[in-house]
Amino acid sequence: MSKPIYERVLIKISGEAMAGDNKFGINDATVNQVCSNIKKLTDMGVAVGIVVGGGNFWRGRQGSNMDRTRADHMGMLATVINALGLADALEQLGVPVRVQTAIEMKQIAEPYIRNKATRHLEKGRVVIFGCGTGNPFFTTDTTAALRAVEIDADVILLAKNVDAVYDSDPATNPDAKKFSEISYKEVLSRNLKVMDSTATALCQDNNMKIHVFGIKDPENLVRAVCGEKIGTIVS
Repeated sequence: MSKPIYERVLIKISGEAMAGDNKFGINDATVNQVCSNIKKLTDMGVAVGIVVGGGNFWRGRQGSNMDRTRADHMGMLATVINALGLADALEQLGVPVRVQTAIEMKQIAEPYIRNKATRHLEKGRVVIFGCGTGNPFFTTDTTAALRAVEIDADVILLAKNVDAVYDSDPATNPDAKKFSEISYKEVLSRNLKVMDSTATALCQDNNMKIHVFGIKDPENLVRAVCGEKIGTIVS
């Protein structure tokens, strides 16, 4: 097996990726495949933090007139469902894991404390961050950027349903250009939606590299950490 080029990573997994082909809820087979590859990373000595989205259960106001703050709070709760699902799958594989939430719910998870999170990582535990930043109007993309900077990660591994960054939507434009590398500035100026603009700017300000790749093949997690040329590097 190749050697990892990163010592500590922050993996951002979308809620949609958790659903797999089901499009809603948690697909056990998909989650188990993802967690099996996360276990490979921990077996290689890589410290792993995870931020997971909640779009497989709740996506904002979903076209209703619901108050934005309340809708965002519901989205934060959806991320906790996914975090607990990931934690259970990892534990069944023998991987030590802790769930930390930005909104306190001490009966089911630890509150997010940066020093405690880094201590868990030092001890070889996977840390899953739920509830986003704990604030409405901020996405889990921004959470991923923030937590990556806070835990001193080497890179954000952005596991998406699309396999790289393109200049337009490859699902609707067969001539879309794929980037192997791109700058934060170009992502922002082209409005490429790699992450939301707040998250991208935060990564730019803190020189946090983003590696975008497809999660349909969960082995890509290991390939990315071992430095294989897949997807797109934003730096």
